[in-house]
Amino acid sequence: MAAGRAQGALPEKSEKKYHIGLGREDVGDYVLVPGDPFRTPLIAKHLDDAREVAFSREYRTFTGKVDGVAVSTMSTGMGGPSVAIGIEELHELGVHTLLRVGTCGATQPEIKVGDLVISYAAVRSEGTPNAYIPLEYPAVASLHVVEALIEAAEAKGVTYHVGVTRSVDALYSDLLPDTMPRPHLRDELEMWAKAGIMANDMEASTLFVVSRLRKMRAGCVNLCVDEVGAGEIHHLDPSYMDRMLDVAVDTIRLLIKRDSASKRQ
Repeated sequence: MAAGRAQGALPEKSEKKYHIGLGREDVGDYVLVPGDPFRTPLIAKHLDDAREVAFSREYRTFTGKVDGVAVSTMSTGMGGPSVAIGIEELHELGVHTLLRVGTCGATQPEIKVGDLVISYAAVRSEGTPNAYIPLEYPAVASLHVVEALIEAAEAKGVTYHVGVTRSVDALYSDLLPDTMPRPHLRDELEMWAKAGIMANDMEASTLFVVSRLRKMRAGCVNLCVDEVGAGEIHHLDPSYMDRMLDVAVDTIRLLIKRDSASKRQ
């Protein structure tokens, strides 16, 4: 459950965190986390009174408001290690809710370029969470965030899919398995597809594991940029990305309302 500061309030000043370059006064309790630093200005357009507050390494942050409540967006770069560092330092600043807004490659034929993929769990095929806890520990999203994502996607009338995704470290080994020396990779990819895995990304499982260990809520919505068998990542019509960001910000809006109602009870 969310906890902490008064709704809409930013906290007192503090020392800036080493990697993300943020202090407590710079960031809201709810943070949208894309990978690409140049996606945070796009997200900022969906917030009220947003301003850039930090750009340190791959971590670029804007903070604005949603319904009068401070909300931030901070990029994490690509892959598990930088995601984990970002989560840890946001946790130290008191952030309680994270929503990844990223991209993915489909592993099911019904998922098309431009569709949204909402992950309620992720296969741990990358290494960062292994430094925290054994592989038997599942990578699972917050139920509250998943429910809000589905409700927001339904309200917008966008095509979305909900299920288990898979996070990997080596992106192009999955895209181009015939060119890589690892034996039986294509068989492995087909196995995951037959098991019902919807899509591959590089960050969701790290986000889920580290957030849950730190008692933070986390969810993930990804935009499909690669269909089954395509073998390449597509540069999409900007309207697809804008549509996903609409859903993501509406998800945060729903969580804010529910958190506020819960505090009043």
